[in-house]
Amino acid sequence: MSDPGPLGPEGDDPFRGIPLFGDLARMLQQQGPVNWDAARQLAASIATEGASEPNVDPLDRIQLEQLARVAELQVANATSLTTSPSGRGVSIVPVTRTVWMQKTLDAHRQLFEALAGSLSGTQQMPTLSDDPEDLDDPMAKMLGGIMQAFSPVMLGMTIGSLLGHLARRSFGQYDLPIPRPPSDEIAFLLGNIDDFGNEWSLPKDDLRLWVCVHEVTRHAVLSVPHVRSTLDSLLHRYVAGFEPDPNALETRLGELDVSDPNALTKLPELLGDPEVLLGAIQSPAQRELLPQLEAIVAVVVGYVDYVMDSVGEGLVGSYGMVTEALRRRRVTADPSDRFVERLFGLELTQAHYEHGAAFVHGVVERSGADALERLWKSERELPTPAEIDAPGLWLARIDLPESG
Repeated sequence: MSDPGPLGPEGDDPFRGIPLFGDLARMLQQQGPVNWDAARQLAASIATEGASEPNVDPLDRIQLEQLARVAELQVANATSLTTSPSGRGVSIVPVTRTVWMQKTLDAHRQLFEALAGSLSGTQQMPTLSDDPEDLDDPMAKMLGGIMQAFSPVMLGMTIGSLLGHLARRSFGQYDLPIPRPPSDEIAFLLGNIDDFGNEWSLPKDDLRLWVCVHEVTRHAVLSVPHVRSTLDSLLHRYVAGFEPDPNALETRLGELDVSDPNALTKLPELLGDPEVLLGAIQSPAQRELLPQLEAIVAVVVGYVDYVMDSVGEGLVGSYGMVTEALRRRRVTADPSDRFVERLFGLELTQAHYEHGAAFVHGVVERSGADALERLWKSERELPTPAEIDAPGLWLARIDLPESG
């Protein structure tokens, strides 16, 4: 009996007669649901734009070590939080975009695998339709075979595209408030920070210190065990809930002329377009989950902003100017950044930040700043969506009296 091949009996193999392509398809199918090599290669290409990256200046490493001590002390004095899971102190480590991308891929691999599992459930179409004529159409078989055999590559390139765009924009680990495994290290993209400072004519040392304090504060909040576990659970459930429209990919693949020898060279660009691969962005299950996710994210970003305002004025000489620039930056993202945020259910607009700030200030006005410490006591103390809108409800539920 002959080898049935990757897609079924030999007579159903659309790549039969194209030995190199058929061998490639069989090889790709043996690499699991995600081709991580494709993810890394595309991420590095987008992040660096094909240019080599200079090594981090040792003097910058020394300065960031000093700023880390300052930031850690300020955050510890202003909050009840532990900044270092091990207790040995937090380290701020400057890295290149390529290193940041690899660290982020390692940290969020389970999240990306949940996303891949959600998307791969729609990549099982051997033909473009149920029309009997299409079943015998070589073009339909070819496109169906591409969707099945190249699913790991497509998913890898989707993840790589997301990582590459994040690496070009991020300052540290927490531009998006996604928890990472417990660690004392915070990776810094110093080149991105300095480029932004030059663009906005901001004092370099003030900007670096501001970002250090901000990252250490988010690190402390997202390292709280019940905050990390709750956010991780919500994010995994969200990315696992996609119901993408496969017709978006079919339509674009159908535009390729397979009789053109150069057609396949266009596949990397096509398969690296997340919008094409995902089609419809949000399912009913995700819409139902979103208020819970938005509530916890709102309280995290609102609390971090409150801490920054509490310590920043006395610490950063040009705090007002730096804060205005950075808070404007976070709500003026380009479409590729917004796509990444929507993918994880973290589309943080100005309204979302204001929502979190209103809750935090409402708590402080009613019961004082010390009441905020209860947010991080246990999972029970995390506010519900309704309580984010009405801080008094949260205070009543956790039995905190309002001051006169």
